[in-house]
Amino acid sequence: MSEEESSKSLYEQIGGEAAVDAAVDLFYRKVLADHRINRFFDNTDMEAQAAKQKAFLTMAFGGPANYTGEDMRTGHAKLVKMGLNASHFDAVMEHLGATMKELGVPDDLIAQAAAIAESTRNDVLGL
Repeated sequence: MSEEESSKSLYEQIGGEAAVDAAVDLFYRKVLADHRINRFFDNTDMEAQAAKQKAFLTMAFGGPANYTGEDMRTGHAKLVKMGLNASHFDAVMEHLGATMKELGVPDDLIAQAAAIAESTRNDVLGL
């Protein structure tokens, strides 16, 4: 990786807004098809959810910080009450990695994205 590439944010390296949009759309298709976790989205406005996720990932990956949603702990508290646990978080991580792989994101960038997502585990699970 060149010095110029390494100074770019993960957001820029994966392709910016178009890449995040494509990834979130594909990611939620995978999540909603997964019997292990789709029940957590039964009463969710998926268009609004996808928009929040796009804004969050954009910010988390070093792009423009336009995320105005709740913090991870507050935003997932009702899901924890529904039984959200580490196995569900693992399933989401699996879909994130598979989505990025399917979109041709290099392994080192997938690892960076996974580390960012993993850093939210305790807050998402209310630990």
